[in-house]
Amino acid sequence: MKNKIQLITYIDRIGCKNINEFHDLINTDLKGLFGGVHILPFFYPYDGEDTGFDPINHKEIDSRLGTWEDINLLSKDIDIMADLIVNHISAKSYEFKNFIEKGKKSKYSDLFLTYDSVFPKGASKKELSIIYRPRPGNPFTRFNFKDGTKKKIWTTFTSNQIDINVNSKPGIRYLEKIIDIFHQSGIKIIRLDAVGYSIKKRKTNCFMINETYDFIEQLTEKAKKKSIKVLVEVHSHYKTQIKIAKKVDYIYDFALPVLVLDTIFNKNSENLKKWLQISPRNIFTVLDTHDGIGIMDVSSEEDMPGLIDDQKLDEIINKIHKNTNNQSIKATGDSAQNLDLYQINCTYFDALARDETAYLIARAIQFFIPGIPQIYYVGFLAGTNDMSLLKSTNVGRDINRHYYSKSEIKKCLKKPFIKNLIKLMKDRNSHKAFEGQFNLIPSSSNIFNVRWVNNNHVAELFINLDKLKMRVKFSK
Repeated sequence: MKNKIQLITYIDRIGCKNINEFHDLINTDLKGLFGGVHILPFFYPYDGEDTGFDPINHKEIDSRLGTWEDINLLSKDIDIMADLIVNHISAKSYEFKNFIEKGKKSKYSDLFLTYDSVFPKGASKKELSIIYRPRPGNPFTRFNFKDGTKKKIWTTFTSNQIDINVNSKPGIRYLEKIIDIFHQSGIKIIRLDAVGYSIKKRKTNCFMINETYDFIEQLTEKAKKKSIKVLVEVHSHYKTQIKIAKKVDYIYDFALPVLVLDTIFNKNSENLKKWLQISPRNIFTVLDTHDGIGIMDVSSEEDMPGLIDDQKLDEIINKIHKNTNNQSIKATGDSAQNLDLYQINCTYFDALARDETAYLIARAIQFFIPGIPQIYYVGFLAGTNDMSLLKSTNVGRDINRHYYSKSEIKKCLKKPFIKNLIKLMKDRNSHKAFEGQFNLIPSSSNIFNVRWVNNNHVAELFINLDKLKMRVKFSK
């Protein structure tokens, strides 16, 4: 993977109708800005109930967007990351419909995870209560089969997202086939979506248990044989992230978004500095994604302290709500159809009260710390909360999933503020210092100072948090 900034985007929300139009955008208006792109689900259908994360056919590109050949052609010009949706498949898929029609006689019967397969003798209320899921209630949906029987099926996220039995022979073949297609189509890296929920075992919380680590390791080895890197997507306590990082190619730095807000809001860099002293280096850094701003990634868990004191974290959350004029409240928790109750939904620019100076400082911190930076398309254009889209869909995350037109994009790219961001991005992508050694310079809490050194090549970031001013130096 190139050590350059990557774009996270949907094809249809960045002014493009299909993959070919996006390819043109990468080679024109966005030329030279990104070393890679994470294309959010483009499978059939890309506009399902969960914006493509509920595929009817994971092995097929939605024909409205293009073909696998189009993806292959794009991969010649830019590294592509694609989602491997590990945990589930759509209830509208051929495989699940066949299971509903034929029951145990279906060749896909073992592909899906039933209540009985984990709890053959039933489960106590206590066993069910400890199962972790990102929304209230039990993770089961009762389905009516054609023969008149009813059966509980695991549905960790929604009743339209049917959990896969990833350890069954059909489950193994299903995931291996997708990896094969990715390999043939030039995909360089896969993001393991919702993998933390993929292994279920009685008397556990069914989230990131020991067997899950084994499964991730096995899946990573299969991808490596196809020359595909693996990025694991898990929101969890920071110690869990450190543990996962030892077994895979890359993980996300989901702690960073809130740590940067903490640094800027409180004019204190101590929590961020402490994290940088222990954080994994095989990491993708983000401030924003298609999901919300993660809270559990920095909070405490049972008797384990978090990266930020819980009381201070509450203050940060309230500050975000205040900065967004409470728009984030309307999109977060049970205020809208949210799957993830541990995230705050709003744009990162709005979280910083649309303060251009603070926003550039936040991006500079992201670009200067270890890891491969990813920038979400809304964040790249410093987008604001889309309250109209939120109102029309009542889906909390849609507040940060604006549909840009080509003219909107061109207008944004002309803004002096965005031009400054682009200059910073180009320097991050091209300067040789970032291939060298990272140094966290000792400083007082109101200062954040880091330096990269690669022989005679030096890049340095110095931020005075009291004055909210930064100085960026690049050797020639």
